[in-house]
Amino acid sequence: MNTTNITRVLIADDHPVVLQGLTAILRSAKDIKVVAEATDGEQACELYDQLSPDVLMLDLRMPKKDGLQVVTELMSRPRVPKPRIIVMSTYRSEEDIRRALAAGAKGYLVKGASPQQIREAVRRVAEGEVFLPATIATKLAESMSHPELSKRELEVLQYIANGRSNKEIGTILYISENTVRGHVKSILTKLDAMGRTEAIAIATKRGLLHTSE
Repeated sequence: MNTTNITRVLIADDHPVVLQGLTAILRSAKDIKVVAEATDGEQACELYDQLSPDVLMLDLRMPKKDGLQVVTELMSRPRVPKPRIIVMSTYRSEEDIRRALAAGAKGYLVKGASPQQIREAVRRVAEGEVFLPATIATKLAESMSHPELSKRELEVLQYIANGRSNKEIGTILYISENTVRGHVKSILTKLDAMGRTEAIAIATKRGLLHTSE
């Protein structure tokens, strides 16, 4: 096979077993070559700059820089063509998917995807296509149908989930208690929630809240 037809792939994942598995799956294809492996976000950016692979397969949760930071950083740099990135994650929440694609990722796979699907994703993204399995596309469609919370509303929501009162949230964010109440009302409306408990449950399901890992 002519080397011009070979898709060069950089894989970034901090789990050795996942990294080895992905490498083995891709190396089993004659038209795909794994050019390097990265174990954190900083290394992924450095290797991308050094090697300019055709496709970057990227774990969403990584040390030093998470996948979203890597996508945002690489896409912001002036380069032609723009990076073609597939995000892989154990998470399939609406917010994770929406943020990854909004940042510039061209594909999203859930870990555990079949070898055939992984190879297909690499080939299609290398050609400039967007690759989303049906389940991910459905999640994205659901996300697009929901009103988006502002950055401030997401902050307030996080503090609500942490058990803070309106007064405490106001003190932390240097805003009045009335302003906090306004944000809470808007959050409940946008999430279609009857109260704080339901809002937290909905937000958790959609992946809007940060959890310690």
